[in-house]
Amino acid sequence: MPTPYGSRGGMAFSAAELHVLRRSLAHALQSSTAPLTATEVQDCLRLAQAVDEAVGEAGRLRAFLAEDLGRYRQALPGSLAGYLELLQDALAGGYEPQGDDLAALRALRGNRAAAAVLDRAERG
Repeated sequence: MPTPYGSRGGMAFSAAELHVLRRSLAHALQSSTAPLTATEVQDCLRLAQAVDEAVGEAGRLRAFLAEDLGRYRQALPGSLAGYLELLQDALAGGYEPQGDDLAALRALRGNRAAAAVLDRAERG
């Protein structure tokens, strides 16, 4: 089921949901009980292509966010507010905190917000 993704307001599908969608499209194209019209076949193919593009774009977005998070982490403690916001968004999107993230949060645990994010990250 689509779920809201962070503050960006978009919708995200899990990998399992995308897999089901791709299988459903393949099934519709290959084993329909009623023959599909050329338009229906093209619609299925366009949807499959859109799913593939969305998967690729999601990977590019995750890579960008991880790099951005690293830049903020390197600028700590001056970038604390931005870093915490990015990390919380990343965690909400399924990001697994890296050792550098946990070390940075431990160093900043005197800050209540950082301590709360550390607790959330460690609980997984």
